[in-house]
Amino acid sequence: MGAGIRNGEVLDLLSRLPRHRFVDEALASHAYEDAALPIGHGQTISQPYAVARMTEALLEPRQPHAVLEIGTGSGFQTAVLASLARRVYSVERVAALLETARRRLAELRLRNVRLRHADGALGWPEYAPFDAILVTAAPPGIPRALVQQLRIGGCMVLPMGLGTEQVLVRLIRTPNGYTPEILEPVNFVPLLSGLA
Repeated sequence: MGAGIRNGEVLDLLSRLPRHRFVDEALASHAYEDAALPIGHGQTISQPYAVARMTEALLEPRQPHAVLEIGTGSGFQTAVLASLARRVYSVERVAALLETARRRLAELRLRNVRLRHADGALGWPEYAPFDAILVTAAPPGIPRALVQQLRIGGCMVLPMGLGTEQVLVRLIRTPNGYTPEILEPVNFVPLLSGLA
């Protein structure tokens, strides 16, 4: 999993965080493999490399204080962010996943996280602007509503594209829009709108 990841703090954190607590008991023996695993409702917990790469890319410009996560899922990426940022706001569209993640994060005593059952594509405007935004599912293009919730100079990391034609993108918000950078090919579930 460390291949290509240069941030020692991220690698150390992922080696200590109990990933097996974020998957169903039947999959616990596979929790530390570098693979995405199903978490129900057509969603997955991202492979450890993807979590590390996205987190590292989010931290590279500067350590963020307030982070918006789109797609709480199992809560694993949320736990990683909560260990590195002062405050994490995480939005999940599937109510059952959100409640399970809430319980897991409470068991780990991560108290700097706010969770919300809502359409992630809309973000969480009440707490904007954010220093950083991490999107854990792939929209077909850059979501304008999320860009608008990013602080000038802030960073957003997201997979983008359709089907197997996805890339990991980091963009920096500028006074006139944003500057994108393509990082590498990826494979994520699609970003869906609405509630479930």
